[in-house]
Amino acid sequence: MKNHLKGIICIIIAAAGFSLMTFFVRLSGDIPTMQKAFFRNAFALVIAVSTLLVKKQKFEIKKEFAADIFFRCLFGTTGLIANFYAIDKLALADANMLNKLSPFFAIILSIPLLKEKPSKTDIAATLIAFVGAAFIIRPTPGNLVLVPSLIGLYGGFGAGCAYVFVRRATGKGAATPVIVICFSLFSCMLTLPFMIFNFSPMSLKQLLILVAAGMAAAVGQFAITSAYKFAPAKKLSVFDYIQVVFAALWGILFFRETPTFLSIIGYVIIIGVALIRWEKARMEEKKAKISRNDRNPTDSDDKD
Repeated sequence: MKNHLKGIICIIIAAAGFSLMTFFVRLSGDIPTMQKAFFRNAFALVIAVSTLLVKKQKFEIKKEFAADIFFRCLFGTTGLIANFYAIDKLALADANMLNKLSPFFAIILSIPLLKEKPSKTDIAATLIAFVGAAFIIRPTPGNLVLVPSLIGLYGGFGAGCAYVFVRRATGKGAATPVIVICFSLFSCMLTLPFMIFNFSPMSLKQLLILVAAGMAAAVGQFAITSAYKFAPAKKLSVFDYIQVVFAALWGILFFRETPTFLSIIGYVIIIGVALIRWEKARMEEKKAKISRNDRNPTDSDDKD
């Protein structure tokens, strides 16, 4: 089995894991958003610390990337909280799709933060993706879920910011487990005061559901990490949108949610431009490989 196929399988598993996380967050019921976020991140913190200990890596934060880790934690945490709030207020598929706008926000933010110049295709795709988002948000005065939709949109923005700062931090030598521990610890510290002063007693069932949410998120995180070890993001990113399909399925089966016609149009637009970007990147890589082979016939195409 070729490595890119293994990567596709892993990213589909990750999509299922993250969609189940959103499902369990909704299933946990009428619990404050901050409380849900705390328990989800507390579980992730345990896993991250365990991973660091097993790998026998040092926990080290150098001044070169300390600011990048801080902003990754800040935007990642506020984005996660916004996403959890949207999950409770919107259809699962809508909340998941708004969060999946993060790669397009990352394109915009990469310009000032990473000094990267986006291609014309990336610029066009980003603009079209936000048109698709407008079909989901439906910014009209009569829309009763306009505010939760805008908060969900911020969730995608926060995630996009977090991705960019992770790239900056890792580019300066920050270890992945260290970044995950900092993020999880920061999230727990930020949400803990809100949880203490607005704590909602939970049944054993609700506690177990939140643990399941943490486990599903862990499965998603490990699977997506494995996916990008097998193949680069440009080969796999489009398959991550299968998460929306899973989320829509859980919403239909368990919460009797039916996406609106306008939302479906938005899904098609956003996934469509993501597919176009993926195909263009794939074709450019193929042309570059052919060009390399023309210059050096001894190179093999099977070095995946």
